[in-house]
Amino acid sequence: MPLSDWPTDERPRERLLSHGAQTLSDAELLAIFLRTGTTGMPVMALARHLIEEFSGLRGLLTASRRQFCEVRGLGTAKYAQVQAAMEMARRVMDEPLRQGDPLRSPEDTRRFLTSRLGTYPHEVFAGLFLDNRHRVIQYRELFRGTIDGAAVYPREVVRQALEDNAAAVIFAHNHPSGVAEPSQADISLTRRLKEALGLVDIRVLDHMVVGHGEVISLAERGLM
Repeated sequence: MPLSDWPTDERPRERLLSHGAQTLSDAELLAIFLRTGTTGMPVMALARHLIEEFSGLRGLLTASRRQFCEVRGLGTAKYAQVQAAMEMARRVMDEPLRQGDPLRSPEDTRRFLTSRLGTYPHEVFAGLFLDNRHRVIQYRELFRGTIDGAAVYPREVVRQALEDNAAAVIFAHNHPSGVAEPSQADISLTRRLKEALGLVDIRVLDHMVVGHGEVISLAERGLM
């Protein structure tokens, strides 16, 4: 049944306006975004189909342009809308850091890094370069890899930290598999970076591993 034939108080847009976006299902939120269905498939049916096809909203929103545009009912325009919406959400989460507020807790860092690294389909190794009051000087994505890993070169990391005049750094990388558990290679790399940066009096405060819905701190685990 087309949404126009639904009772007014059951339509997703009207329910959002009356009760808030948090009350809607994933399919209802997606239907509002899509606005229209396709021939023979009303918008709610299309939304449910897409969520099933991509195994959830996350799979849909992080799909490549080719994967996204291959699906009937989607296309380049909607792909651009999705990317713009995701970037706006990232910038909202980043705003306190861009204004020079210090990182006051691991949770501040987790939220920031999840917004940046949580949707990549490949591994990215990044650094938060901080001043001596733990304010963010610069966030940098330093190395990119395949789904299996990224090669990280300590000499390049030290060079970048010195260039940014950092007093401290927090490292992070994502696990595209979704499992945030740090590997032995992650622990060994952290210790190598800590030793290399220690030679130039730059502290390594943490290394965080970003999965799907979980971020693990090596510092909290005592693995530094």
